[in-house]
Amino acid sequence: MRAAAFTELIGPDGVSLIEQSDPEPGPGEATVDVDACAINRHDLWILEGDSAMVDTDDLPFVSGLDVAGTVAAAGEGADVEPGDRVVLCPNETCGTCRFCREGPENQCERFSLFHGGLAETARVRADRLVSLPDGVDTATASALPTAYMTAYRMLQRAQVGPGDLVFVPGATGGVGVASVQLAAVLGARTVGTSSSAAKLDRLADLSLDHAVQGTDPDELRDAVGAVGTPDAVLNHLGGAYTELGLTLMRRGGRMVVCGRTAGGRSEIDVPDLFLGHKRVIGSTMGTQGDLETLVELVAAGDLDPEVEATYPLAATGDAFAAMQDREAVGKILVTN
Repeated sequence: MRAAAFTELIGPDGVSLIEQSDPEPGPGEATVDVDACAINRHDLWILEGDSAMVDTDDLPFVSGLDVAGTVAAAGEGADVEPGDRVVLCPNETCGTCRFCREGPENQCERFSLFHGGLAETARVRADRLVSLPDGVDTATASALPTAYMTAYRMLQRAQVGPGDLVFVPGATGGVGVASVQLAAVLGARTVGTSSSAAKLDRLADLSLDHAVQGTDPDELRDAVGAVGTPDAVLNHLGGAYTELGLTLMRRGGRMVVCGRTAGGRSEIDVPDLFLGHKRVIGSTMGTQGDLETLVELVAAGDLDPEVEATYPLAATGDAFAAMQDREAVGKILVTN
């Protein structure tokens, strides 16, 4: 089979199409003929050499978390059948720690992620596959696992409900778009930022209530504050946006942080934090139950994940170049 492997950790030019042996499922496993695999900032960080989990000794490395397709074969004890249409929950958990026993599973003490979806066929744990109803196509489903699971879990942890105002800095990336769409499903209002007026115009069609153009935290503080006082902040950027969000939040507000695109270090006003009874909450991915809920929302017509573009497997490097250029609104898919 063909796979789009990372053969050099130098960015998009480091992707090569290679031949690998067809995988065979072991006990409890299945092989999936991949129709589509969404790419994420997580993959790009690996490709750029900015991830501690992969180095040159691991090359060639096949990334890709968000797999959707059709079961090709099932191993002994696998509760799926060839021909089943599925999407993969990419969580890899130990199954024995406190959080695996009691939940939520995404807090597993040895939490990791599946890689291997940027290929024609992927070997996966069968119990991580979620069945797709007839009304959900595989391309749409592949957009859900990382970005939409992450955003959905962040909204839950921020206790967002109807009427709340949610601040989403950097609202035009994968997690940002998912946050805006899912906040609307919950009946919340959103204020989102971007450097691009054109991208914000697109977000208005995806339920963004208030658009603020700009990237400078000092300027954004005044512009977002003029809209209102956020009840919650969904922060996938980190860096200076953490202090910005804390400053803007109402008394007792909740900020959930899931990323570091704008920087891995943040400064905060400690007195404002404790005197304002504000909360900063870390969050990674979501649970398999969250993914099942998202599939149900798509099937019911309540959620339509935004897909910016699709690329064939042979053009995976171009897909990462498009992500690196930061022009996309929503998800980028690699298809077979």
